[in-house]
Amino acid sequence: MPGMRCREVKFSGHALRRMFERRISVDDVLAVVASGEVITEYPEDAPFPSYLILGFVRSLPIHVVVAKDKLSETCLTITAYPPDPAQWNVDFKTRRTP
Repeated sequence: MPGMRCREVKFSGHALRRMFERRISVDDVLAVVASGEVITEYPEDAPFPSYLILGFVRSLPIHVVVAKDKLSETCLTITAYPPDPAQWNVDFKTRRTP
């Protein structure tokens, strides 16, 4: 099932600053969270497990990292960025090996 099930999506101060610097809107992030593909899970992250989500907005790839409180289904956006083609394979799902 695509997307991350979130009852509510909140934004950290860090995420908002980075989104502003990178010209990524709140609506862009919400679209990626709702319909993107979880490409990496970080179950040991604290205080909540986090997820790297890949989505496309206006045909451009965007990575969004969210931490999810599974009890409340609240997702906290940690950061959002356009993946660097020098670091990611053409599918933007896997990192290039050095």
